[in-house]
Amino acid sequence: MMNAVGFGYSNRQLADSEVEAIIATGISNIILDDKKVLVLIPDFTRTMPIPLFFKILTKYLSGKTSALDFMVALGTHPPLSDDNLFKLVGITREQKQSNFSNINIFNHAFDDPDSLTTLGTITAKEIYQTTEGRLNIDVPVRLNRRILDYDTLLICGPVFPHEVVGFSGGNKYFFPGIAGEEIIHITHWLGALITSYEMIGAKDSPVRTIIDRAASMIPVERYALCSVISDQGINGLFIGSPENAFSEAADLSASVHIRWVDRTYQSVLSVLPEMYDEIWTGAKGMYKVEPVISDGGEVIIYAPHIKEFSSVHGKIIQEIGYHVRDYFVNQWDKFSKYPWGILAHSTHLRGTGTYKNGIEKPRIQVTLATGISESMCNSVNLNYLNPDSIKLDEWKDREKAGILFVPKAGEYLYRLKKN
Repeated sequence: MMNAVGFGYSNRQLADSEVEAIIATGISNIILDDKKVLVLIPDFTRTMPIPLFFKILTKYLSGKTSALDFMVALGTHPPLSDDNLFKLVGITREQKQSNFSNINIFNHAFDDPDSLTTLGTITAKEIYQTTEGRLNIDVPVRLNRRILDYDTLLICGPVFPHEVVGFSGGNKYFFPGIAGEEIIHITHWLGALITSYEMIGAKDSPVRTIIDRAASMIPVERYALCSVISDQGINGLFIGSPENAFSEAADLSASVHIRWVDRTYQSVLSVLPEMYDEIWTGAKGMYKVEPVISDGGEVIIYAPHIKEFSSVHGKIIQEIGYHVRDYFVNQWDKFSKYPWGILAHSTHLRGTGTYKNGIEKPRIQVTLATGISESMCNSVNLNYLNPDSIKLDEWKDREKAGILFVPKAGEYLYRLKKN
């Protein structure tokens, strides 16, 4: 594996010139002359200055490679319109047709069988060993078939604490980024079985092991630009093999994105930014603060702009509701037919708890103060609060009252200091 080059800091951000220098050095270590290169990038639900990276990558690769294209690693997120694809990389339609006419920007489609190719299978025996007996099932490894049209795949995405795999980034841009639904659902359900509470912020995990194992089946050379992004800018950038670049970035992310606190809170108000436009992604406002909520406490997700649970998965969410893990595990005959990734999302938002003798007892309460109606919230087992009743200024500086105010929730993980 190619060792990662690059650097980063927990206490300052890189200048654009430093970012460019790291990319230039990293690119010089990879033989890309006359090769076809596909760059994988995130959508709008991740904080990242993608236009900057697009500008630098096209500067150093357009004249060097025989083809340079980009694909949005959507996982199961909805596809972007052409205008939004251009906006994502920071160009206009006119610029796309002139300066970048030879560059394609693709959406991934996880649910289109014709767009996928099967690379192999991770056997049930290997899955059983990796998951420590939690799962015993063959896992078909399917990926967007466009990868076979290229010589080199280049991941370009940020690393944050993540509810399913511990930290995002690295080979996660393949699985679930541009994968078929089988491995997406299985890895997400594995994360749910372990619980987001335990998984989030863990660098090494059974889920990461499965993702890296699946990536080893890709018959195309792989590299990654793994960045660490804070509210102030880019704290670090590492380029190398997906495994090594991810490892360096995850270590830095742990020092940048985990906020250690001295106490738990009875109430947390998570204010979601506009980049989360549905609960499917906005649920991060719960995952990232769950570890510091007292037993019996409450998290309020404040996002008046959110009007739906999921444009892709909303119908199934409304069928199953939001429940703790054991609600599904103890009624597996009833729920196993549903997509496991959606079951996982349900448990991640509802948090830890128990289900015994037909009685569900979540550890904490989850309340939505969004554009989703009270009746709809109640129908899926969530509490409702009218967002108009919340005056944000009144919630600030109330820590002494046992209240945590998170002004831009979703990317920073809150953890309780160990005594």
